[in-house]
Amino acid sequence: MRQQLAGFLAIAALACGWAQAGQTRCADHVPQPKPQNASRDIVGQDLETILERGFITFAAYEDFPPWSYEEAGRIKGADIDLARLIAAELGVEARFTLVAAGENLDADLRNWIWKGPIVGGSVANVMLHVPYDSEFACRVEQVVFTGQYHVEEVAIAYRRDAYPEDPPLPAYFRFDSVAVENDSIADFYLSAFPGGQLSGNIRRYPTAAAAMAGLDRAETKAAMGPLAQLEAGLTAQTAVHSPPLPGFSAGTWTAGVAVHFSYRPLAYAVEDAIAAALQDGRIAGIFAAHGLSHRPPELR
Repeated sequence: MRQQLAGFLAIAALACGWAQAGQTRCADHVPQPKPQNASRDIVGQDLETILERGFITFAAYEDFPPWSYEEAGRIKGADIDLARLIAAELGVEARFTLVAAGENLDADLRNWIWKGPIVGGSVANVMLHVPYDSEFACRVEQVVFTGQYHVEEVAIAYRRDAYPEDPPLPAYFRFDSVAVENDSIADFYLSAFPGGQLSGNIRRYPTAAAAMAGLDRAETKAAMGPLAQLEAGLTAQTAVHSPPLPGFSAGTWTAGVAVHFSYRPLAYAVEDAIAAALQDGRIAGIFAAHGLSHRPPELR
């Protein structure tokens, strides 16, 4: 997930630059041929069939706490609870497939929404925790991007005893150690800012959870990464804040879901379920139950 997300945000940053340069959204995009009957797994995945058979399938990223993960044989996480909410709104059962992140978001959507993996498994009705960018949506016409439910942002966690007065800023890491998930967006940002001066103090861990565990053991003074993943690893010794991040054009992004382009009624039903849950506070309640901050998207 880390490399896939980092790559997506890099694309989003470029797209933002193009938009600022005066280009109209999708103006230079050449429409792709939409696949017809790309896979026999697609057959029977429409909303009517889902309601008749009594269940809906979701693809969620594996080993991705606090969003989706397996613990003691049970699939858990904020995204999993969101999926169960969607299924309840439709009056059906939620079923899950935990999937590994591919090389990039295009590959994930191809494998789990519109075509299917080369070996093993099949497409799902809905893919959870899909980062949204309007320019990217222009390119991937086989997918409906919908149901935006949360704005994610990069933040900094820190040891309270290391920073008893003022929480740290990126410039502090010229002298202080900071933990990051290897090859993550935070890793790329700190490695390049400012001019590589921080590189000697970056400590890389295999996951954001491992980085937060290292912070708790005082192996570093701070950790940087997506806010929710930092919040999931907080202890009595640590805290988190979201400071300004100079030069970081992709420090925030919106999470939503993806549905095959052929099934607009399903996409509308999922979007309606999420919109209703945003309105009445049920999604905020899911986040609170997992100890996470919720920032609803500003839908346009």
